[in-house]
Amino acid sequence: MELTTLAIVLAAATIHAFWNTIIARARDTQATTALALAIGVLVGAPFAILRWDVQPEAWPFIVASSVIELAYFWLLTSAYNRAEMSLVYPIARGMAPVIVLIVSVVLLGVATSPAQAAGVGLVGVGVILVRGLRGGARWSDVALALAVATSIAGYTLVDKEGVRYADPVTYVTLILVAPAIASLLFVASRGGTQRLRDSFGGLTVLGGVASILAYGLVLVALTTAPAASVAAVREVSVVIATVFGAVVLKERVGISRLAGSVVVALGVALVVAG
Repeated sequence: MELTTLAIVLAAATIHAFWNTIIARARDTQATTALALAIGVLVGAPFAILRWDVQPEAWPFIVASSVIELAYFWLLTSAYNRAEMSLVYPIARGMAPVIVLIVSVVLLGVATSPAQAAGVGLVGVGVILVRGLRGGARWSDVALALAVATSIAGYTLVDKEGVRYADPVTYVTLILVAPAIASLLFVASRGGTQRLRDSFGGLTVLGGVASILAYGLVLVALTTAPAASVAAVREVSVVIATVFGAVVLKERVGISRLAGSVVVALGVALVVAG
């Protein structure tokens, strides 16, 4: 991987962790997420229209992914309302590729490798360290983070097939339209538009732009480097998010959680690159 591509992927990882930090620190995570989604769609729409290429076969996948994305954002905001980002993010992002691998092997008959098996083991150890060996986070919070991971794995498997029938930029914008509208309506129905007005601000706008920009940078990197390499390097976001949790959100990130995040990132790198 060239240094320029490496820098692009690292930037994508940092931006993704940054926008999750914005959501996690928000007073109203649901309203902030709804606004960020809507802003992301508005930013992506012109590019989606200019690059428009959607075959009829793509629509079932777009609908399915939209439903799973909506569940993902609901679970994510619920998780950030209950637990620290430095717990939720490493488990959710780390376990998702493991779940994808397990489903691919068990249900789709995809072959696995010793490196991937070792990666699964490392992720498991990392999750335990993130949770804490003694007096750690509540297992209910860990379970919620695992539910987020399951939703990520779900839309990953759907999108892997769906993007074959549509331009990637157009596809990712389309799958976010329904979740954005549904989220806005949900928030407005529970507190009126005042919740949205109270949550609107510079950071929310940045979060919306960042959500689309992170994916766009990954697409750019994929034009110059293998997907496995890009996916592996991108997982450094797990460590970055943990650091953001400690520095920005003032979470009590101990050695165990930080080390666990590093182990999760290494494990995922083996899973996706193995």
